[in-house]
Amino acid sequence: MTAADAAIEAVSTTAVLLVALDFDGTLAPLVDDPMTARMTPRARAAVDALAAAPDTVVALVSGRSLGHLREIAEHDDDSPVWLAASHGVQYWVPGTGEEPAPDDAEHLSLRDRLQAELERRTAHATGVWIEPKEFGVGVHTRRADATDAAEAREIADALVGAEAPRWRRRTGHDILEFAFRHEGKDSAVERLRERVGATAVLFAGDDVTDEDALRSLSAGDLGIHIGSGETAADLKVADIDAFVDVLEAVAHQRVAHAQ
Repeated sequence: MTAADAAIEAVSTTAVLLVALDFDGTLAPLVDDPMTARMTPRARAAVDALAAAPDTVVALVSGRSLGHLREIAEHDDDSPVWLAASHGVQYWVPGTGEEPAPDDAEHLSLRDRLQAELERRTAHATGVWIEPKEFGVGVHTRRADATDAAEAREIADALVGAEAPRWRRRTGHDILEFAFRHEGKDSAVERLRERVGATAVLFAGDDVTDEDALRSLSAGDLGIHIGSGETAADLKVADIDAFVDVLEAVAHQRVAHAQ
């Protein structure tokens, strides 16, 4: 048995398993229009199988706002899948629904002003898209050339640095994001762990924003990185299909272990 097989078996046979998963690049391919992202059929089937497995909780942990995450994940009111959106600020709980959001009226007013100003200052940059987020703003550059992308990032850094210097700055695949809330995927995973009483966590992601959660995992947990690059994960897989192979193995072992 390889070290990877042993790690997969260990989380698969724990008493209560939390499977916490990033969405974009982990379950769904990265696309130019973020709102067209969807899980691959195999990924969706694996998520459904895990959610139905004994003593297993599945959660999507994403930087997307809750409304956008529900839309792209095709997540309905009867879903057994937990959601931790906006990097762990917003939650949707099976059987309960959306939890009340914090009252951040002053910050929301600043957010709206910054969104509008960024749209104005980057309007000339072809392929740059300013995404309004629940707790901040995102600057998407996937469809921009290198010059326009660099200029848009410089504009955003200068504006937010001057107007909202305490906001949290994050980078990802062709996105620069700022948020007035400082929660991260690490705090989201820990909150989910406590709430569901998990005895082990499997967390997986593909981007730099996932590294906070990967570094926060404890002994007995399993962190998985999808793609290339440096990572704190225990296990690296090449792509979504290879990651789905792991999810399918975990789902099979969870069911077999319960029998």
